[in-house]
Amino acid sequence: MKEIKAYIRTSVLDQTLRSLQEKGARGITVVTVHPVGYGFDSHFTLSEVKDLSKKYYDITKLEMVCDNEKLDFFVNTILECAHTGTTGDGYIFVSEVNEVVKICKSSRGSRFTEVSN
Repeated sequence: MKEIKAYIRTSVLDQTLRSLQEKGARGITVVTVHPVGYGFDSHFTLSEVKDLSKKYYDITKLEMVCDNEKLDFFVNTILECAHTGTTGDGYIFVSEVNEVVKICKSSRGSRFTEVSN
C-alpha cells in the first residue's frame, strides 16, 4: 500500500477531489495548511505578507491510502488537476504503508481494499 500526501493550491481542490472520487478514490482527508517560508523576503511588511499568502500560498493537503497498483493512476489524476506550470503548484509525496487496521471491525490487512469495505 501507498500513502499519498499532496500539497496543492486550494483553488484546484474541488476539481481534484471530484476527479479522484470519480476514479474510485475513497477515504481522502483534506487539511488546510499554512506554509511558512515560501518566497517571503525580509523587505516585505506584515500586511504585504498576509496579502501575498492569501493570493499565492493558499494551500490544502490531501491525504489518502491506496493499493500499489492504483498509485500511478491517482498521482497522475492529482497532477492533471493541480498543474498550472507556475511556482506554487505544490508537491506530492508517496510513502510506503505496511498495514491498515479498520478500528470498528478490528480487521487488519496489507491491502487497503481488504479492510475498507
